[in-house]
Amino acid sequence: MPNLTGPTALVIILIVLLLFGAPKLPALARSLGQSMKILKKEVTSNDDGQASGEAETSSASAAPATPAAAEATAAASPDVDELARAKAEAAAAKAEADALRAAAQQRDTDDKA
Repeated sequence: MPNLTGPTALVIILIVLLLFGAPKLPALARSLGQSMKILKKEVTSNDDGQASGEAETSSASAAPATPAAAEATAAASPDVDELARAKAEAAAAKAEADALRAAAQQRDTDDKA
């Protein structure tokens, strides 16, 4: 892999600046950071899931149950964290929509006055 130091890095930064423009760079960096955060979160949850999956496998072999019943229970009960996250996202989206609606109404009343 080539060494990206000194003039090479400067040229790459200059090209990125010319392609995306200075105003879009903060949004691009923010988006990249969020993507990295999501990737790290998924990797760690996947690692945790594999470790807990191994523990569940060993406990399942100790107390045999019907696989169909276990799958039906897992499919019927979504993860509590996912539900809480979805509710929080819905509440945030509703609050944002209400704020935008109020701002639009305020703008309309200001235009009429």
